[in-house]
Amino acid sequence: MRSLAALLLLSTAACTTMKADGPRREMIAPVLTTADARDTATYARPEIARVTHVDLDLALDFAAKAVGGTATLYVLAAPGATELVLDDRGLQVSRITDEAGRELPFTVGASTEGKGAPLTIAIGPGAERRRIAIQYTAAPGAEALQWLAPEQTAGKAQPFLFSQGQAILNRTWIPTQDSPGIRQTWRARITAPKPLTVVMSGLKQGEPEDLGDRRAFTYAMDKPVAPYLIAIAAGDIAFRKIGPRTGVWAEPATLDAAAYETADTEKMVEAAERLYGPYRWGRYDMIVLPPSFPYGGMENPTLTFLTPTFIAGDRGLNGLVAHELAHSWSGNLVTNANWADSWLNEGVTSYFENRIIEALYGTHRAQQEAALSFAEMERELQDAGANNPETALHLPDSVAGPDAGLGGVIYDKGAEFMRTVETIVGRPRFDAWLRQWFDNHAFQPATSAMILADMKANLVGNDPALAQRLMLDEWIYQPGLPANAVRPVAAAFAEVDAAAAGYAGSGSIPAAAWSKWTTAERLRFMAEAPKERTATQLAALDQALGLSREGNDEVLFAWLQLALANRYEPAVPVAEQFLTRVGRRKFVEPMFRTLMGEGAWGQAIAKRIYGQTRPLYHAVTRDSVDKVVK
Repeated sequence: MRSLAALLLLSTAACTTMKADGPRREMIAPVLTTADARDTATYARPEIARVTHVDLDLALDFAAKAVGGTATLYVLAAPGATELVLDDRGLQVSRITDEAGRELPFTVGASTEGKGAPLTIAIGPGAERRRIAIQYTAAPGAEALQWLAPEQTAGKAQPFLFSQGQAILNRTWIPTQDSPGIRQTWRARITAPKPLTVVMSGLKQGEPEDLGDRRAFTYAMDKPVAPYLIAIAAGDIAFRKIGPRTGVWAEPATLDAAAYETADTEKMVEAAERLYGPYRWGRYDMIVLPPSFPYGGMENPTLTFLTPTFIAGDRGLNGLVAHELAHSWSGNLVTNANWADSWLNEGVTSYFENRIIEALYGTHRAQQEAALSFAEMERELQDAGANNPETALHLPDSVAGPDAGLGGVIYDKGAEFMRTVETIVGRPRFDAWLRQWFDNHAFQPATSAMILADMKANLVGNDPALAQRLMLDEWIYQPGLPANAVRPVAAAFAEVDAAAAGYAGSGSIPAAAWSKWTTAERLRFMAEAPKERTATQLAALDQALGLSREGNDEVLFAWLQLALANRYEPAVPVAEQFLTRVGRRKFVEPMFRTLMGEGAWGQAIAKRIYGQTRPLYHAVTRDSVDKVVK
């Protein structure tokens, strides 16, 4: 049995408010020091000295594809501390000074692939609260940043920049302690050439400053967040209000479609609050980025980043918005202390997302989406193997890492765990427990051991029979799927499954039903359709359902995967256009993997297309596809 004990270093209470130099008020979050909270992906030594606040004063240089300026760090140091260790991945540091302007010696240690190097600053003995200024430039190849030429945007007239910091990429453009367990407040003043607009994952501080041919934008986050949640975007973007605290940014050419697709966001916030307590971040805005954004969404506080591939025209994929919103509680409010416990973010959020969908769109849609999630989990577990350590929610040291873990486990098994516990204890009791979990751990890091202990103390109590039924330890620490897993409602896709069975048997294509089906139902049909099809059968399916002309990228992706796996030549130009237009890793990496698995036929196509599209992809997507296309 794992201990809940967690010592708080350098601070006696979570979220202690203290006065900082200047107008800022810092919120000091605790640091967990149990062995299971140790983050091996950072060089930082927070028990000696840790960053509590970051001030950025930076200029965006689109010609050089670089950002540079000054980062001022507020540091809390233990008695006798003489060094501060930061994470550095390619930063070009020119000078570091203390608050009196004295230069501080620093060294950059040996670099480890994927992790970067330790930036060690000799801060010397002194007061427990320090302030240091780092003058630096992020290298043009900083992996967190993607600089887009005008032709890569919808408007084709202005360049674009966006960041993606999760899991440990923000160390490529911000000198700080880049660990989810070392939460920090921040403030940033960013200058950019006119007419570009800069937005960040904090609240806007006044109107932009006019600097002639440039403007300065200031944002602040007064709540301690994991460093990967500091995010920026800049480009020709416009804003559309949705509700009193919600809105969406997008390029003007896509703003109408983005606003339609996100129109229910204010209702989602209200539904989430009814479930698990107040939304604590002030505003919930979104930005729909150009197609090269590597993820479906990123839950940056106050400004969720979204892929345009969720724009289906019918709000059928707006579960993505619900998911990123739910992260405002699970992930942003309570954050995994290290990357072995990513399920605490994604699994809990996936469960929460489904509850928002149920509240807004009804039980049937929620059951269908839960069934799709369950099927994805089953496929992942089967492919990985029942005893694969990566199929445990808490990843053991042998496989843990910033990019480790399987999506079908971290997201779907995590959600299934929460759903199983809810079913066994009852929804009212479960909801009360989950709400107190968010309340009692707000703005703090957490571990699997902590949530397990909290469940045992506040959900199970003195009920050994209930503890036995829940199988909590097995769910979190053992591979595979526990025997008590609650299976999805069998009738959720009864009509679709019958149609898929009919197609598999007689070849009857349900064109009339397809036209009325939701996105979830279409995806279910594609998943249940036979995997081996002749060119004649694929042509008939495409013609009857209009799959190659499909405007919903999730459905189009499912079709292309089926077609390419059967070496269907007419699908190749459609796939090439798709891979040129879309940079979302969820689609790009599997499609190249499918092609590479089809022998000389597919490998030649994959290498030809990737040779053309690789420069268009974000580093996150490139790094994944580089391992596939060789």
